[in-house]
Amino acid sequence: MKKSIFIAFFAALVLSMSAGFAQSPDELIVFTAASLTGAFGEIGEIYENETGIHVAFNFDGSQALRTQLENGAYADLFASANTKQMNAVRESRLMNNSSVAIFTRNKLSLIIPKDNPAKITNLSDLARPGVKIVMGTKDVPVGDYALQIIARLGNDSAYGPDYERDVLANVISQETNVNYVVTKVALGEADAGFAYISDITQDMTSKIDKIVIPDEYNIIAEYPMGMLLESKYPAESQRFMDLVMSDEGRAVLEKYGFAPVEREPMMHEETASASAAAA
Repeated sequence: MKKSIFIAFFAALVLSMSAGFAQSPDELIVFTAASLTGAFGEIGEIYENETGIHVAFNFDGSQALRTQLENGAYADLFASANTKQMNAVRESRLMNNSSVAIFTRNKLSLIIPKDNPAKITNLSDLARPGVKIVMGTKDVPVGDYALQIIARLGNDSAYGPDYERDVLANVISQETNVNYVVTKVALGEADAGFAYISDITQDMTSKIDKIVIPDEYNIIAEYPMGMLLESKYPAESQRFMDLVMSDEGRAVLEKYGFAPVEREPMMHEETASASAAAA
């Protein structure tokens, strides 16, 4: 009798331990805006060294990642380059809303090839006939931000009444993520492009130069991140988010040109509208 009880107890213990081990992930899957490639790649290495869990990144335009998630792709975490795409995923009831937070900010810069064949020295030069400009599509955050900047410049009389029209007429290519914009400019396939400050990495400084976009025309891009409701590993996902928002994670983001912020819960659009109405 005692032997039977011992065997049953031992079997239950083994099953319990096996179940526990099965719940420990081999990897986390993180859908990440392409502009975070360098910074998150480094943070992922830190996480793997600390936990032994591999981080599998899917780097792409935020709108492409949103579409993949809405079509059933699995991910534990989603980091977007704007709040628009994050809100769309939330509207689809895919996000753990309480986990979503703004974790960093970014700005845009005009980038030009190192040899600068078009002799572009300022933002006015973008309206010259024959200048070849590359930017993101209107659906990708970097493209949407670029269009807003061009519109702001066009509304300034210093740039002339036809500035916006002339600049847009010079756009030869619209890309689905910012890495493609940077690559085309670095290869000399375009005379100028709109990219994030964080895209001008140490590796790229030998291939591209930047022209600063003044703050009165620039856009502050807010980056939210959160956990998917279907994540099988919420504790490990939360640990990754905590690392991103820790002093160590923020130092990595700063190294890549981002402006880290204290964790800011991201209000849902409906909640924000209700709050504004109440005010």
